Amino acid sequence: MRGSLVHALEEPLKNTLGPATAKVMAEHLGLHTVGDLLHHYPRRYEERGQLTHLADLPLDEHATVVAQVADARLHTFASSKAPRGKGQRLEVTITDGSGRLQLVFFGNGVHKPHKELLPGTRALFAGKVSVFNHRLQLAHPAYELLRGEDDAQAVDSWAGALIPLYPATAKLESWKIAKAVQTVLPSVQEAIDPLPDSLRDGRGLVSLPEALLKIHRPHTKADIADARSRLKWDEAFVLQVALARRRHTDAQLPAVARVPGVDGLLTAFDARLPFTLTEGQRKVSGEIFDDLATEHPMHRLLQGEVGSGKTMVALRAMLAVVDAGGQAAMLAPTEVLAQQHHRSIVEMMGELAEGGMLGGSERATKVVLLTGSMGAAARRQALLDLVTGEAGIVIGTHALIEDKVRFHDLGLVVVDEQHRFGVEQRDALRGKGKQPPHLLVMTATPIPRTVAMTVFGDLETSVLDQLPAGRSPIASHVVPAADKPHFLARAWERVREEVAGGHQAYVVCPRIGDDLDEAAAKKAKRTPEDEAEKRPPLAVLDVAGHLAEGPLKGLRVEVLHGRMQPDDKDAVMRRFAAGETDVLVATTVIEVGVNVPNATAMVIMDADRFGVSQLHQLRGRVGRGSAPGLCLLVTEMPEASAARARLNSVAATLDGFELSRIDLEQRREGDVLGQAQSGARSSLRMLAVIDDEEIIAEAREEAAAVVAADPELQHLPGLRTALEALLDEEREQYLDKG
Repeated sequence: MRGSLVHALEEPLKNTLGPATAKVMAEHLGLHTVGDLLHHYPRRYEERGQLTHLADLPLDEHATVVAQVADARLHTFASSKAPRGKGQRLEVTITDGSGRLQLVFFGNGVHKPHKELLPGTRALFAGKVSVFNHRLQLAHPAYELLRGEDDAQAVDSWAGALIPLYPATAKLESWKIAKAVQTVLPSVQEAIDPLPDSLRDGRGLVSLPEALLKIHRPHTKADIADARSRLKWDEAFVLQVALARRRHTDAQLPAVARVPGVDGLLTAFDARLPFTLTEGQRKVSGEIFDDLATEHPMHRLLQGEVGSGKTMVALRAMLAVVDAGGQAAMLAPTEVLAQQHHRSIVEMMGELAEGGMLGGSERATKVVLLTGSMGAAARRQALLDLVTGEAGIVIGTHALIEDKVRFHDLGLVVVDEQHRFGVEQRDALRGKGKQPPHLLVMTATPIPRTVAMTVFGDLETSVLDQLPAGRSPIASHVVPAADKPHFLARAWERVREEVAGGHQAYVVCPRIGDDLDEAAAKKAKRTPEDEAEKRPPLAVLDVAGHLAEGPLKGLRVEVLHGRMQPDDKDAVMRRFAAGETDVLVATTVIEVGVNVPNATAMVIMDADRFGVSQLHQLRGRVGRGSAPGLCLLVTEMPEASAARARLNSVAATLDGFELSRIDLEQRREGDVLGQAQSGARSSLRMLAVIDDEEIIAEAREEAAAVVAADPELQHLPGLRTALEALLDEEREQYLDKG
């Protein structure tokens, strides 16, 4: 069986479809084998006789529609390119009941459609949707006529009543993919089932060959539903088995149990806190301390809104480990953030951070900073403190991972903003301990539960969802600068009012605006929205100059961006924190961890150039003190655009979990799951992480049970094969980045 399976589904497409088609499929759709093509599912189905969907065509995407010709007109116009100076343009209007769409053909391309696309003709049309004169159009679309129902070949080719429409490209229309699928469909009988029989029977799922037949050649809508529920289970289950095996392997690793002493550093720290911990902080700390007390490494994800007190929870975990004789390291994604964490932790600990110094408490330890830009002497001292164990806590950037860094006894690694660290770094740091250290990952990007199960499935999750007392509400508004320029003028007045009230403001821009930045902007591919505006995103250096000379004249305006020298950045941040600067014009370097309670207003320029969660992160920098915060989202995008809808949703809620759901619904799932937008297919073709919450949760339980009973999957050869396919090189890396 196994031999024939490899033979049938792993057969290269060039052997079955010919080299030319196979080349296009490999280059444009990433499909190489018969199995790949069978798992390239239709995006949706059109019913013969039913016309839908023209009204909501996606701009700048390749779309396939079924429609009827309403009208066709041939125009002749003067042209230098055409012989005898006459050019021809054929304009065809098609309709589907929900809307109308214009097709345009030029030059020599008009003759065939002029003869074939007569009013009343029905066909499949495919092309890239563009806008001309404020109307949607397809220029030079490919088309396939749908002839009478008695045309046996057409009926066969389009699978009876339901026409599958595939994710296609300009080089390969949907109907050509459909014909290729028909060619390889007999191979489905060879597909070996990854789901254990008991699971399949218990949930009433159809077999894999049957599901593949029904997804590509459905006769009824019930066929599609059967196939989808089966194929979703495959994706959820195989991915969860991969993650369960990771958890199982990690759980076999030895670690040193770290139990804090009764009257040690942690007790002394808690005693000097000027406030009580929130219920959430106490609960999450309890989960972490339980994990630290076991002899297997903790792998926990701590997610919480900006300002929910994650740093406090992480610090208490670090102190518990130091209490128990170990050392703790905190990794931050940038130097600015590492310095800031170091400053705030030293402040929170007071004399407890002055180990070995005059005035330090006898229970104190040393807290050291280690970054790439430190002077040689300071760096030597920090490295010495780590190797001798003098320093219980170290905070740093990737500089911590370098070979030269040695620890006395590394017991806990805290990673801030996980999505910026790959697994290579995580493993390198892990290798610094005598035994694998415990791991706590913090993220301020709220992640819906199912995405956490899917992306961070090898980590246990803790959530901080209460904001500590004293945090102020933030009012958010969209400022439509193009439609209503006076709104933008009012925004700058609001900034002046905040400053007059003794507060400070941020202005955030998408670009820096220096020479390097300009060169990169020229090289960068313009997005469709850029094309519409014909201008690059606003830049910090330009905006700062304009504000200082114009609307904010007389205020103290400074700039901050990632290409400044670390010392300069730190000096700017210090002045801002000390209240010596009124307005800080910055890039997203302020997105994480910058804490200036006196900053109450934020204006985000070209807000449509940022993602939903990024806007939410940025907004979390204001309203950190007792005065209410204000966030103004400035955009030139028109009211009806998707970008405006996105900004309206950010302005409407402060709930990060709600926003992350919106973000997910608006972006393709694949992007959310860490795949680059290079056209690489996400491993999730059928599963929607938001809608299929129940399937993912159930698949996780089933997977854990299967792996506990048979970690090597010896009795499930089909599942082993599916896992090998999932965990090819690229996926292995991506999963590890979780």
